[in-house]
Amino acid sequence: MREADSVLSFDPGTVSGILPSETFSHCKLSSASAMFARLALCTRLPSRIRQSNVCPVSIRSHSQVKFPRPHGKSFVHRSELKQAKRIVVKLGSAVVTRDECGLALGRLASIVEQVAMLQNQGREMMIVTSGAVAFGKQRLRHEILLSQSVRQALHSGQNQLKEMSVPVLEARACAAAGQSGLMALYEAMFTQYSTCTAQILVTNLDFHDEQKRRNLNSTLHELLRMNIVPIINTNDAVVPPPVPNSDLQGVNVISIKDNDSLAARLAVEMKADLLIALSDVEGLYDSPPGTDDAKLIDIFYPGDQQSITFGTKSRVGSGGMEAKVKAALWALQGGTSVVIANGTHPKVTGHVITDIVEGKKVGTFFSEVKPAGPTVEQQTEMARHAGRALASLDPEQRGEIICCLAELLTEKKDEILSANRRDMEFANSSGRLSQPLINRLSLSTAKLNSLAIGLRQLAVSSRDSVGRVLRRTRVANNLELEQITVPIGVLLVIFESRPDCLPQVAALAIASGNALLLKGGKEASNTNKILHQLTQEALSIHGVADAIQLVSTREEVEDLCRLDKLIDLIIPRGSSQLVRNIQRAAKGIPVLGHSEGICHVYIDNDASIDKAIDVVRDSKCDYPAACNAMETLLIHRDLLRTPIFDQVIDMLRTENVKIHAGPRFASYLTFSPSEVKSLRTEYGDLECCIEVVDSMQDAVDHIHKYGSSHTDVIITENEETAEQFLQQVDSACVFWNASSRFADGYRFGLGAEVGISTARIHARGPVGLEGLLTTKWVLRGEGHTAADFSEQGSMKYLHENIPVPQGSFN
Repeated sequence: MREADSVLSFDPGTVSGILPSETFSHCKLSSASAMFARLALCTRLPSRIRQSNVCPVSIRSHSQVKFPRPHGKSFVHRSELKQAKRIVVKLGSAVVTRDECGLALGRLASIVEQVAMLQNQGREMMIVTSGAVAFGKQRLRHEILLSQSVRQALHSGQNQLKEMSVPVLEARACAAAGQSGLMALYEAMFTQYSTCTAQILVTNLDFHDEQKRRNLNSTLHELLRMNIVPIINTNDAVVPPPVPNSDLQGVNVISIKDNDSLAARLAVEMKADLLIALSDVEGLYDSPPGTDDAKLIDIFYPGDQQSITFGTKSRVGSGGMEAKVKAALWALQGGTSVVIANGTHPKVTGHVITDIVEGKKVGTFFSEVKPAGPTVEQQTEMARHAGRALASLDPEQRGEIICCLAELLTEKKDEILSANRRDMEFANSSGRLSQPLINRLSLSTAKLNSLAIGLRQLAVSSRDSVGRVLRRTRVANNLELEQITVPIGVLLVIFESRPDCLPQVAALAIASGNALLLKGGKEASNTNKILHQLTQEALSIHGVADAIQLVSTREEVEDLCRLDKLIDLIIPRGSSQLVRNIQRAAKGIPVLGHSEGICHVYIDNDASIDKAIDVVRDSKCDYPAACNAMETLLIHRDLLRTPIFDQVIDMLRTENVKIHAGPRFASYLTFSPSEVKSLRTEYGDLECCIEVVDSMQDAVDHIHKYGSSHTDVIITENEETAEQFLQQVDSACVFWNASSRFADGYRFGLGAEVGISTARIHARGPVGLEGLLTTKWVLRGEGHTAADFSEQGSMKYLHENIPVPQGSFN
């Protein structure tokens, strides 16, 4: 059901706003059957289904439901919410209605769908709903308008009616008129998912009177046992006005003055695992939403309410955010976890409840246990603040930090390798990692020495980075413009099974003056921890240790990708699946990287046999787990059954490379290797595909069709053919008679790299220091105004380019 047709509204005596105007144009509101027809039509159900009170009831066997968790303590972390079995969903007035008297049918339909889906998973769902007053106000208004129009017509005898006014309607009367219609609507919607519902109206007395409380408890348990969704509301037709300041009166008493307090009391009474309170704001803010510097609170802890400034209550309903927080803390104290989230946003309403249950970072999560360290949001703020101080250091000072880190890598190699061995032992014993990932996880003395060399190389080049003048223009007399390099801001680098990535990326962030957030895989947690400690030790020599943060909390990658107000660029380092997941999850944050490394080597008919063997061997066998390793070998058709072809095949077999035949190659063989399943495969191991092509142009076409724009190689002695290949192949790196393994920042002389980008904007290929810089424009004048350069002005533009000496800095 679309949001566009989600407002329930009536013209006097007709049904409109839901169906085309010609449908039921004379359907009278006074007819009971018309009421059922209207509700059925609202939910796109045949009226015969709607009028039948039959719904499937199945007795739930608790032994079949697998959510093993004793009630008594609330969940500590969002990821544990997946274990929630009994869930209360509270729908505020702002969620159920669109204005003071109009139900948001589209919104309700999506919420019902989510609740029914969770119910069918074996969870026990309960709904606390508002909306009866709004629904009844709508009905009564139209009945009054209809009555007035009839009286006017009878008295005036004319068709022309005067303007009619609607008196102020008493809330209890509206509730009485609207409760049955609201419940009928819920029944109709849940019937679509073969889910039965039951209505329960309560007041304070039902909780304070011991016998009534036991009866209510028994009724709810019996309904849940029969797989029925109870829909609960305060009996607003008879409930007395709330007593001021009587919300909380100890652990066992909470005044039921609104549906927030009702939901909290019900959740504790029924020992619910989770209470989801949906409102019209994203969650709890540290100050009223919409004010300057208002920040959404991800996790709220008891005691934090002193630092919160509450705003006014919502446009509808009787509660406000303060009431919601009080109710949430009361429920939390009773052992029920609570999340307050937005149930009105059209982009998230369709999955907000399921997202919360899946542990995603939605709304504000209430937790009793405060973690020892800072939150990821606090880490990001710390990194940004220290990053600005890092960027303001002299280039020589940033170079000193990088050199210090290089020294620490060699001085502390025993500690680093010891931590890495613990990670390797756990990885091998768990059996969760593939061999290519285990290879990437491993560190050695040689790797650490290589890292240190690359870092020292980077330290030298870092002196020509931040603040470099790229362009200088004399716009007019005494008005000069400069374009200078500046850091991007806060980088988030997510990597798996590659602890050597940490010092490389850290050094590049230091050299470019960027703040850095690192999220490594848990398989390398010990190694990452020691490497991050050494990085902060190096940063501390100039007082900027907080500029690089290691995220050690249980943050999901998808949640990190949503921090668009805190993070400026995401750089994934890992498997193609990881990169694709991050590219999908990133909301409003650019992602720099490549999803696959399907690299090709093409052996031309004019190739040297020695060069072909050496280049193919190195491209595939030097480090097969790397993203720049050869995955597909293309061979010119004329080379089949020649010495060069035989020797290349013999070399691959000697190196224990498993060969998969492409379709054309397989057609030439009587007994062929296993035919490849896909020509777009990144093996990441001692495996490769061999395919036959008719020409260099055929090879280029194959690369464009099946490649990933990473690195592609031609082996030939024909310079003209080579140059055509280099010009035509649209990849980040294109080589002639050289191994694909050269596609690396260190081998290019960049000192280090954050990864290889196959994008076509900002940075492409191995991304080193230059790829982590952006620019800003600096204009220096003496009181110039744009009006000075108008037709009536006294000044003229010059736009003269001023030569920029090499190494010139702002």
